[in-house]
Amino acid sequence: MGLVKNISIGILGTGFMVLVTGAQAKAVTLTYDRSIGSPGFGPGQLFVPQGIAVDDQGNTYVANGRGVNPDGTPNFNLGDKIEKFSPSGEYIGAIGSGGTGPGQFDEPTTVDFNPVTGDLYAGDVYNNRINQFDSQGNFIRSFANGEFTGLIQGRLFFGPSGVTFDKAGNVYVGDFNGERIFKFTPDGQQIGVIGGTTGTALGEFQGVAGTRISPVSGNIYVADQYNNRVQVLDPNGKPLYAFGSAGSGPGQLLQPIGIEVDDQENVYVADSINSRVQVFDKNGKFLTSYGQPALDASGNLVPPPALTGPPFGNPLDLTPGRFNWTGGTALKDGKLYVGDFFQGRVQVLNVEGTTQVPEPSSALGLALLGLGAATVTLRKRGQQKPVLSLEKELQKQC
Repeated sequence: MGLVKNISIGILGTGFMVLVTGAQAKAVTLTYDRSIGSPGFGPGQLFVPQGIAVDDQGNTYVANGRGVNPDGTPNFNLGDKIEKFSPSGEYIGAIGSGGTGPGQFDEPTTVDFNPVTGDLYAGDVYNNRINQFDSQGNFIRSFANGEFTGLIQGRLFFGPSGVTFDKAGNVYVGDFNGERIFKFTPDGQQIGVIGGTTGTALGEFQGVAGTRISPVSGNIYVADQYNNRVQVLDPNGKPLYAFGSAGSGPGQLLQPIGIEVDDQENVYVADSINSRVQVFDKNGKFLTSYGQPALDASGNLVPPPALTGPPFGNPLDLTPGRFNWTGGTALKDGKLYVGDFFQGRVQVLNVEGTTQVPEPSSALGLALLGLGAATVTLRKRGQQKPVLSLEKELQKQC
């Protein structure tokens, strides 16, 4: 959290001058801007939006989920592609299609643009690979074929998870159930592996979900999903620290998925089961949260859908700021894009972080031109209101 020291000189009374120094911190606030997409199976509609990316023109790319028939068999005519929307949210078209051939998908997940080359990289779960396209959506190559760990008993997810890039354009991709992060050259040659051990200790993982490299320090931030925390690694993959714990209170997490880091190293985490986004400073200090769970007409929580049938909550609660699980994320030009996992849309949030908020600090009073005392009043920060606890409700659903 960046600190700015302010110096002010004020006359408190006849013959008294006080010099006051105080520290102020940049606050982060999130507000609703608009939504992209709508729930359904038609052109421009979304179901289980996972990865999200935004190009330099402001177009939004959303990894649309796997098309499935009522009997559970794949339907390549539904989903399995990267949907593209204009800056105003209008549907433009798609990249890729359902299938197993070059440039096709069998459930796309993570997606992002390489800031060095401009190429688009997308995870392909059931085809067990990464698909690479140029900035116009033309297929270039697939790589890491067969490298990602398959489904593990007791888990719902597998395959390539978060994708991120270092300043040289190297590609880092999470292997969700392999508890590791692969490092590739921009053309898909593997040059390193980070992690690989299941557990709860620092440097161990249980579900490598979103990954993001800080544009400031080069540190690697990882949403450690089933450990309900964020781990921070140095640029070489050495674990530094972790933050977060299981729960629904401020700063607590229930299966975090998407993660973003801004140019001040504030960390934005899609706290999936809590149906919200939380923001932390680079040291893991809780700053703010946004979002609430979807509710039905009686005010009850809308459960996630069953594994069979339509991938939508019933009923839908498309009120701004209501989510039925938060999923993939993207951060671009002061906007945070958040996948509304089981409501077939992406909610776009305004990120504001320039407001200065006083923090408790020491103050120096100097009495000049007379005798007396200067009094400095420190304003206490307002306390965050507690967030609705979901644990009991989740236990009912599981």
